[in-house]
Amino acid sequence: MNLAVRQVLTRQTFRLCDKVTYKCLPKHLAVTSTNNVTQFRNYSQDTSDTKKLPQLMEFPPIVWPSFIKFIKNWMFANFIIRPYFEQEFSLGEFIEASKHAVQVVSDALQRSDFKSLEGIVEKDAIAALKTAVSKLSVSQRQLLAIEKEDIFYAFPYQVGVMFDDADKRWVEITMCYHVLKGLKHMQETGDLPPISIGTQPEYQDKVFILNYRFIREFTKGVEDSWWVNIVNHFQPHSLIRK
Repeated sequence: MNLAVRQVLTRQTFRLCDKVTYKCLPKHLAVTSTNNVTQFRNYSQDTSDTKKLPQLMEFPPIVWPSFIKFIKNWMFANFIIRPYFEQEFSLGEFIEASKHAVQVVSDALQRSDFKSLEGIVEKDAIAALKTAVSKLSVSQRQLLAIEKEDIFYAFPYQVGVMFDDADKRWVEITMCYHVLKGLKHMQETGDLPPISIGTQPEYQDKVFILNYRFIREFTKGVEDSWWVNIVNHFQPHSLIRK
C-alpha cells in the first residue's frame, strides 16, 4: 500500500494498510443486514446499460441509516470499544479515515490492480471482487473509482462487537457512503448541484451508493489493523424493490 495511505490512516489511528492475518476468525461471525431484500437489473442484455453498475459482492444493499442502530452504534463506541478495546477510538475519525480507504480501494478496482489490495482487503473478498470486475465492461470499470471529496454523506450503518469461545474479540463496522461523481469539481467551480439531486434525471448516472465493511481484531496481545471484507458499489436508481 502506498506511503500516502499509510500516513493518513496511521495519523488517525486507523491503520488499514499493515499486512496482518486473522485466519482464526470464525466464519459464522459475518453480520447480515436486516434491510429489505433488493434486486438488481441484469445489464448484460442491453448495450445502453453499460454505463450502469451492477453489484460487486453478494451483500444486501444499504442506503439509509437506522435510528435504532444509530443509538446502538453510539453505545458500542462509547461504552465498549473506548473503555475496553481502544481508548483513543473515535467513530468520527474512523469515518474520515475510511473515506481515504474507499478512494484507494476503488481506484485499484478500476485499474484491476488486485495486488495492491493485499494487506487492506481480506483475501476472500479480493477473490470475489476479481471475479465481479472481470465481468464488467470497460465503461463500467470507469465508474468504480471514487474520490473521497465526492462523498457528500457517510455514516456507520452498524457497529458490531463479537467474541468467541477462545476469548478472541473483533469490532466490525459497516459503512455507507453517498457519492456524487464530479462533486469536487463542482465545488471548485462554484457550480453546486441542487439539494434534490436524487430526483434530477441529469444526476442519476452520477449518484452512487457504496457499502464497505471493516473488521479488526482486538484480542488482548494481538496487534491488528482494519481490514475490508465487503465492497459494494451500486446506483440507487438501478434498484428494483419487491
